[in-house]
Amino acid sequence: MECDAAICVRPGEDLVIDRIRVEPPREGEVLVEIAASGLCHTDLTALDGSNATCVYPLIPGHEGAGSVIEIGKGVTGLRPGDHVIPLYGPECGTCRMCASGRTNLCWSIKATRDKGVMPDGSARFHRQSETVHHFMGTSTFSRYTVLPEIALAKIRADAPLDRACLLGCGVTTGIGAALDDVRAGDRVAIFGLGGIGINVIQGARLAGAAEIIGIDINASRMDLGRSLGMTQFIDASMEGARTVEAIRDLTEGGADVVFECTGLIPVMRQAFDSTAPAWGSCVLLGVEPKGAELAVPPVGLRYGRKLKGSYFGGVKGRSGLARFVDLYMEGKIVIDPLISHRLSLAEVNQGFAMMKSGAALRSVIVFE
Repeated sequence: MECDAAICVRPGEDLVIDRIRVEPPREGEVLVEIAASGLCHTDLTALDGSNATCVYPLIPGHEGAGSVIEIGKGVTGLRPGDHVIPLYGPECGTCRMCASGRTNLCWSIKATRDKGVMPDGSARFHRQSETVHHFMGTSTFSRYTVLPEIALAKIRADAPLDRACLLGCGVTTGIGAALDDVRAGDRVAIFGLGGIGINVIQGARLAGAAEIIGIDINASRMDLGRSLGMTQFIDASMEGARTVEAIRDLTEGGADVVFECTGLIPVMRQAFDSTAPAWGSCVLLGVEPKGAELAVPPVGLRYGRKLKGSYFGGVKGRSGLARFVDLYMEGKIVIDPLISHRLSLAEVNQGFAMMKSGAALRSVIVFE
């Protein structure tokens, strides 16, 4: 099968739109036609070369939704026509991580995924005679892509795919992390109101937070944040070093839970320092630069503060993602206002330029 795809030939260059050949699915694999794919900051790690697991050339994209076209031998849980969301974090159900009940991480195919190939060690994409590698096991910037069955979440057929695609990363990560850590009545602070942080607001509201403080250098995010449940906004470009003090003033000494969604090390430290002594939790959601390290005073941890991370909001994709689709379809969470731009595949580079400039909150590539 042939289709158009956005290819990152080498880091530091614009994506190239070109024709590729997609091989049929092999054992345990599924061929999916992607209807739409969101542009996420994590994709930039492939474009700028900061992702150590990338093998070039590759097809980026990990926030997609589509329909099953063909299944390989041994696939039992999916059929052609099923609507699905690709998962960069699979769920095999049998490995030690899955069986532990303690994590949504599943590293059953991590070794091959991080080499840009399928579990059997080969790629399904080719550009003329050249192999094109997979990205995060998903590669949703191709009209057709192949994934292991364990890396696909089946969703209800009436969910619009051009909106449900955002549940493949940003929306679920933000809402899921908040539902994991926020208690009713908590005071919550969120550093960075991009595609993840804006959804932490939604999750904190659902969890019953009494106060939700958003922090960003872009004041244009304030109105959307307030419409989703944010109660206070701090303009970090104005407050600068006083940002932590401003949060402490608003929360009588520190927030119960603070979410860091920028991936910037200095901001991570601000987030930790903004938590309440003795019980405050700092949750890291932003992706840090390669090789980065974070220093915090041990006394802050010894006195009871917590520093933790969250991967895909703690959600197990195959068994848990359908719940978030239901929340959207029931009107309990919103997705439509989060989409600032709808683009064709040919406009993908424009989309990333808008992301980097702050002109776009979430752009969606629509194939149909």
